[in-house]
Order: sequence, then structure tokens, then C-alpha cells
Amino acid sequence: MDAKLINPFINATLNVLETMAFVKAKAEKPYLKKDNVAQGDVSGVVGFTGDANGTVSVTFDELCILKIVSNMFGEEMKELNSEIADAVGEITNMISGQARQEIEKMGKLFHGAIPTVITGKNHKLISMTKGPKIAIPFKTDAGSFIIEVCLA
Repeated sequence: MDAKLINPFINATLNVLETMAFVKAKAEKPYLKKDNVAQGDVSGVVGFTGDANGTVSVTFDELCILKIVSNMFGEEMKELNSEIADAVGEITNMISGQARQEIEKMGKLFHGAIPTVITGKNHKLISMTKGPKIAIPFKTDAGSFIIEVCLA
């Protein structure tokens, strides 16, 4: 996988969270993920087709996503529910869209699918694409989350 294709996902993640939820996140060192177990409580996943096939997922710890969605909605969210799941899908969609716009400026065209949201401790994220899965952990004042990018 071309490392230049990872940066648009990092940039989009930082931008979406800061503009939509007033949350500053800090990206940590990316690593090659070898298993399918999500490291969080709720994940949004978007598949891609086009110049490359793959997926991007965003997995949030419960406290982190509750703070993000509370900021977005302007009211305190106290538990994972359907509103949180909808917000995770929308956040994932916004990250995907912004990253794809940046990638398109590099001359590559990706088409995104409708996001899917998965919840629960130790849920699995299995990519149908045979390619390396790069995980980028993020820290916020409210907790942590991880994006995973897998492109063939």
C-alpha cells in the first residue's frame, strides 16, 4: 500500500472531529494490524472501489464517542444507543468523503459505499480486501480511537 494514501485519512479524521465536534485529536504512530478484533466499542466501516478496493474503519472507545457525539448534538450523551450508532456512521462517511477528495487530487478515484456500524466489545472487522491493514491510533482528552485503512 502506498503510504501517501494513508495521510488523507489522518487529515480527514482530524478535520472532521475538530470542525464537527470541537475535539482535538492527536495521531500516534501507525502500525500494521494483523488481527480482526476491533480495539474499541463502536466502529464505522466504509468500503471502496475504483483505482483500489478496500475499507476504512473508525473504532471509538465508549467514553470518547460519547464526548464527540455530545459535542456534536449539544447535549450530554450517556450511553451507546442508536443515535450514537447513526453519528458514528455519519462521522465515518465524512472522514471517507474528505479523504477521497484529497486522494482524487493525487489522481486516484475511489467510490465509497454506505457506512456500516458495528457495536460491542471485541467485535470483529474483517476486510474482504487482501491487502495490508494499517492502523492509526488517536488520542483525545475524552479517550482514544483508531482508524484502520486496508487497500489492495
